[in-house]
Amino acid sequence: MHLFEALVVLHVIAGATGLIAFWVPIAARKGGPAHRKWGRIGTYAFIVAGTLAVLMALLSLYGPEKRLPMITDRVLFAGLFGWMMLYLGTLTIGFAVYGLAVVRHRANRAALRGPLYQAMFAAVIASAAWCGYFGLSIGQPLMAALAVVGLTAVATQQYYVWRPTAPPRAHVPEHFRALLGMGISAYTAFLSVGLIRLVPDHVFNPLIWAIPSVIGVSLIIRYTLANRPQKRGAGGATARREA
Repeated sequence: MHLFEALVVLHVIAGATGLIAFWVPIAARKGGPAHRKWGRIGTYAFIVAGTLAVLMALLSLYGPEKRLPMITDRVLFAGLFGWMMLYLGTLTIGFAVYGLAVVRHRANRAALRGPLYQAMFAAVIASAAWCGYFGLSIGQPLMAALAVVGLTAVATQQYYVWRPTAPPRAHVPEHFRALLGMGISAYTAFLSVGLIRLVPDHVFNPLIWAIPSVIGVSLIIRYTLANRPQKRGAGGATARREA
């Protein structure tokens, strides 16, 4: 078995584990044993899958063998299976590490300003910027749209990390958004990159690419609205609603 094929097998195993485990903490009671156990399993599985995706992307770009010869447009291949896969893998790792870190350092946000975490943010920004630029240069605006998702996420994460003060339990929505973003990037990678092995005629279908983002962003908006802070109204109406 060639190196690339071995990486694909390991990537599928790790990715499938993460894609299945991902939904358990969303459905389970937040903070409960199942939430913590399956959340860790899914997150670590996605970190492994993201790392393997980066390695596969580098082999697709610079490896000695020609990958997926059925694709005759090699520039498009470099964009989709090279730079976009590298970006999505980096984004998945970034979301996963940040989602765990905001809980681990909930009492000390200054730890998130350290060089290792900031290097992770920089890697996501660099891969997103290049993915977006390359996508526009080859006439694939969806690559740029996906890059905007990562850049926007990093901007909001850095705001949380560097803001002078944060409300109590501010790490909870950060944790939720990060790990849901992790799922979005992983599912997008599966549908847009892995899809060619199943239904190659639809690999460039923009509706397929958009499904994870539409579902994930809808869940983020719903969670954010449901958990926004309530202001006290006249006569204690708000207090009664919170009771």
